[in-house]
Amino acid sequence: MEIVVNGRAQTAPEESTLLDLLRSLSIDPARVAIELNGEIVKKAEWGETRLSAGAQLEIVHFVGGGRR
Repeated sequence: MEIVVNGRAQTAPEESTLLDLLRSLSIDPARVAIELNGEIVKKAEWGETRLSAGAQLEIVHFVGGGRR
């Protein structure tokens, strides 16, 4: 099925969950937040949240750092 991740068209298998998508993109789930169709999805729900055709996702990576 076709989905959009960070503004780019992607293909994902039917019945994929958010965690499946992260694995397929080699993204560490501990370092991101996910917005699905305009709504932030809680990390605890990623394994059960299924994607549907046309889903719009924004995956935001956390970046460490700070003052020295």
